[in-house]
Amino acid sequence: MKIAYILNTYPQPSQSFIRREIRALEAQGHEVLRFAMRSADVPLVDVQDRAEADKTEYVLAEGKAALAGAVGRAVRRDAALVREALKGALAMGAVSEVGRQRHLIYLAEAAYVAERCAAEDVDHAHAHFGTNAAAVAMLAHLLGGPKYSFTVHGPEEFDAPRALSLGRKIAHSTFTVAISQFGRSQLCRWAEPGDWDKIHVVHCGIEPAKFTDPAPLPKGPRRLVAIGRLVEQKGQLALIRAMAQTTAPVHLTLIGDGEMHGQIEQLIASLKLKDRVTLTGWVYEARIKAELAAAHALVMPSFAEGLPMVIMEAMAAARPVIATYIAGTPELVQEGKTGWLVPAGDTSALAEAMDALAETSLEKLAKMGKAGRERVLERHDVAREAEKLAGLMR
Repeated sequence: MKIAYILNTYPQPSQSFIRREIRALEAQGHEVLRFAMRSADVPLVDVQDRAEADKTEYVLAEGKAALAGAVGRAVRRDAALVREALKGALAMGAVSEVGRQRHLIYLAEAAYVAERCAAEDVDHAHAHFGTNAAAVAMLAHLLGGPKYSFTVHGPEEFDAPRALSLGRKIAHSTFTVAISQFGRSQLCRWAEPGDWDKIHVVHCGIEPAKFTDPAPLPKGPRRLVAIGRLVEQKGQLALIRAMAQTTAPVHLTLIGDGEMHGQIEQLIASLKLKDRVTLTGWVYEARIKAELAAAHALVMPSFAEGLPMVIMEAMAAARPVIATYIAGTPELVQEGKTGWLVPAGDTSALAEAMDALAETSLEKLAKMGKAGRERVLERHDVAREAEKLAGLMR
């Protein structure tokens, strides 16, 4: 097939799962065109991201004249289709936080994308996230463009399902993808019951070849690593408070950067945890892998998630996981078998889980890591998941 991926900002360092999915589809013989509304606003360090940027066509970079020209040609081809698409754009804009004017821009972007898809003889369009990329895919379809699908990740989409018109986008799609069964259940809340059968689970995938030889668990005092943006939904403030409640001499390395960096740093100092918590800031992928190899477990204290890629990668690296009992996480992390699950925001339960890990023998931790590795490789092989996605497209 010839497939068009419709994306908002691409590539982005935090969304390597999209790149892996595209590459897996290409490895299976499909041709994938990349249409992004805009380029990343941060430097692309990863050579693979830079290669993706070179392959991507940026819609807004074409300029207003190109988008207006696409709209004009669409009107001349079929004014009735344009009227229907305009109604759809205005209806979404009426309930959206960004308003109708922004959705008229999405309509112009959609006209350009639909025209390009027609010129390239695209068989199917797929968007990631239920936000503006899905709106552009839907509007392009209403303008006579290819049938479309989109993947909803969460948690942001589930925070504003009405404002994002998820039900409308699902209704017009050929199928819609959730990345977990929990995600599917949330989409069923906003879709008409008659559309439930078109909502499917396709997991985000990892490349097993990159996790062929996991490092053995280190000896000595237990070391934990937490990886993620320093933002409210990731729960790092709760993690620092839990560290102050632990009785075992565990050490935490906190990897990532974000708007809450200063607050987290201040909390570490106020709780006198500087000797037990290392705050690294943003680091390269090689450092992340090294810190994971030096750790006995990953800890993920999130308040809201979809299904975190970092959990999949930690399990593939044969590391147990301490995580919160939210969203799709319990579908992957199994209490007592591959790690520990605690209620989100419960610092006492999180501290108890970290103490329990510290008291667990290396042999038991290695067994848990092995079970987690087997589980994630079975459920999240990117080649198998991409094949599942391609089957739905066919």
